[in-house]
Amino acid sequence: MFAAAFTVPGGNNQDTGAPMFLKAKAFLIFIISDAISLFSSTTSVMIFLGILTSRYKEDDFLKSLPTKMILGLFTLFLSIATMMITFSAALYIMLQGKSWVIIPTILLSSVPITSFVWMQFPFFVEIFVSTYGAYIFVRASAPVVKKRYSREVKRHIREVKNSTG
Repeated sequence: MFAAAFTVPGGNNQDTGAPMFLKAKAFLIFIISDAISLFSSTTSVMIFLGILTSRYKEDDFLKSLPTKMILGLFTLFLSIATMMITFSAALYIMLQGKSWVIIPTILLSSVPITSFVWMQFPFFVEIFVSTYGAYIFVRASAPVVKKRYSREVKRHIREVKNSTG
């Protein structure tokens, strides 16, 4: 995505150095989605590296690691989606008027997004519910429920740890 920002579709004007399709709406979509894809993919990589280098203490498994996993999956999905939008916008800019090529190619470019959502969304929901689900709708004035839930999870982790040796 970094390279796509500098090798823009249509090339640059030789006199000014500005992109040829600078005034086209599709070019604006291309640039914005390319920037979002670059930033979200970089964020995703940094979050997943943070997971790999975490301390792996008992408390990390309750909040820190699941939260990082949720954010990492979300930014990865955002990166893939905006990368496909960038690809589609570039294709639209380059092949203006050739909808018989553009439409099937854009439909095929939605396959990675669909497959990622189909494979990872249940995992994303499961992590979200297991991390925040038990008390996500509890009022802030009820910290006893949060504390009790946290104690129960810690107790369960200790039991599993003790039973496996």
